[in-house]
Amino acid sequence: MSTEYFATIINSMQIHRLHSWQISPAQALDIQRTLSNQVSRNSEAGSPRLVAGVDLSHKRGQTTATAAVVVLEYPAMRLTTVAIAQGEPSFPYIPGLLSFREAPLILAACQKLTIKPDFILVDGQGIAHPRRLGLASHLGLFLDIPTIGCAKSRLCGNYQEPAMEPGHYAEITDNGEIIGAALRTKRNVKPIYVSIGHKFDLETAIYQVMQCCKGYRLPEPTRLAHLAAGGQLHHDQAQTVVK
Repeated sequence: MSTEYFATIINSMQIHRLHSWQISPAQALDIQRTLSNQVSRNSEAGSPRLVAGVDLSHKRGQTTATAAVVVLEYPAMRLTTVAIAQGEPSFPYIPGLLSFREAPLILAACQKLTIKPDFILVDGQGIAHPRRLGLASHLGLFLDIPTIGCAKSRLCGNYQEPAMEPGHYAEITDNGEIIGAALRTKRNVKPIYVSIGHKFDLETAIYQVMQCCKGYRLPEPTRLAHLAAGGQLHHDQAQTVVK
């Protein structure tokens, strides 16, 4: 894969075109192996003031999907902006290659933002992925922004069940490598699966996820992004709505 890329400035967001999206599954595997070496596992979020959450909804029986990005004030978690992009994914659904199906639409939604968040929570995996490049890591590299994977289910690795109190977690390991954590965000509910996306270390990622939790299993940025992608977030709740 070529190391050359193109950067396009869209409002306040910079999208790095690391590769084409018109590729085969075999090419996608090669891209994952290459890009995984570029993921930073060092925290660079600094003192955040804005956090974003992203998610994509693809309703069964429909060909189009909806991607949403929401931006909230940090640490107050007050919603400021919702951006939506809709389209038909061009890449097939293949386990382990989900980012090639979802990332183009999510990036299209991000391009509509007029403000740049300090970090992004992604409803998906980061390095807790067989080739260490899930959706959160893929988006982090394209956007060159710190990202954290906040998945609702585990893709790979093993862990011991964490204690039931919020904030307790258990490391997820795969082939002897720590790739994430099963984090209890609410008492007596299933954990979520946190992993480094890009420009975070795991300890800081866990801390930031807990800071973004407001009494629900999911952290507020990805919870609201999920509602926005599903058409369940009232537009008057945000200062700015972009479609």
